[in-house]
Amino acid sequence: MAPPRRVCVTGGGGYIASWLVKLLLSRGYAVHATVRDPCDSKNAHLMQLDGAAENLRLFKADVLDRATLAAAVEGCEGVFHLASPVPVAKLVDPESEVLAPAVKGTMNILEVCSSMKVQKVVVVSSTASVHFNPNWPQGKPKDESCWSDRKFCLDNELWYCAAKTVAEEMTWEYADKNGLNVVTVCPCIVFGPQLQPIVNSSSDLLLYVIKGGPNAMKNMMWDIVDVRDVSDALLLVYENTISSGRYICAPNYVNTKAMLELLKKTYPGYNYVKCKGDVLDPNSPLTPTSSEKLRNLGWKPRELEDTLLDSIEYYKKTGILQDTKEEGHTCRLPDLFSFFHAAEE
Repeated sequence: MAPPRRVCVTGGGGYIASWLVKLLLSRGYAVHATVRDPCDSKNAHLMQLDGAAENLRLFKADVLDRATLAAAVEGCEGVFHLASPVPVAKLVDPESEVLAPAVKGTMNILEVCSSMKVQKVVVVSSTASVHFNPNWPQGKPKDESCWSDRKFCLDNELWYCAAKTVAEEMTWEYADKNGLNVVTVCPCIVFGPQLQPIVNSSSDLLLYVIKGGPNAMKNMMWDIVDVRDVSDALLLVYENTISSGRYICAPNYVNTKAMLELLKKTYPGYNYVKCKGDVLDPNSPLTPTSSEKLRNLGWKPRELEDTLLDSIEYYKKTGILQDTKEEGHTCRLPDLFSFFHAAEE
């Protein structure tokens, strides 16, 4: 019997990465997952996954430490690079907190993959590296040829967007120069059930909507994808021999008002955030993108309603929503999504 195909997943304990590890194990892969601390209880869910005892190894690694990455990648035919900081609170030092880990960390894993003759690398970027382009023609759906303007991101202190843009641009420069087989995937706002015990930033965003955070939100367009569909997309582009370039992973669009109406129809008992305005915010950078390239590979994402309702069922089951009916609860919008805030009157 042939040994299982062996791959590495960086940032293995994260939201998307946990679902990817679960999927890979279910498909018979042997997985090396990097985490900051294999003994930390927040990573315990990984070893409880089906097949983990036989085919999952956790490696203590830091993306800024090439030696620890090399130990994890050794013996792997492919690498999925997901480890990247996602800020929740307002940044004090954007360079050290987000920019350096995202950019230098990505360069480190690419160099390790080159030196170890890895056959294929899938780098998870974000539509943050797509949306913030003030020169894109109005009304034209954004596709893989659209890039966020790094100067615009830096000037407007959109640190996460700047980090994702610079890291992905650098990825392509490196791949072209060194002949490394790389594919990048750009997910939008990711919702859906969690496997990890820590609430992640995008789940915090949906919880803010449901719990009714103190600040009203703009009526703007949301692009949403299910975390399970992101993991499917990552494995799809890895296994497909003709995949190349960037892939936007953003199948569903809804505005704030319509999403609130959908949620209230099924779950009327929560506080819910207030939405300002019936007309869409004309200045929103979040305009429609096209996932046609990914769909053409055979990607079949879920319907938006399924993702939203599965998310709420998960929050209910785990008790995350139990304080929503109490008065005086505090709920903060992650700073990453501060552009959703409506202006104070």
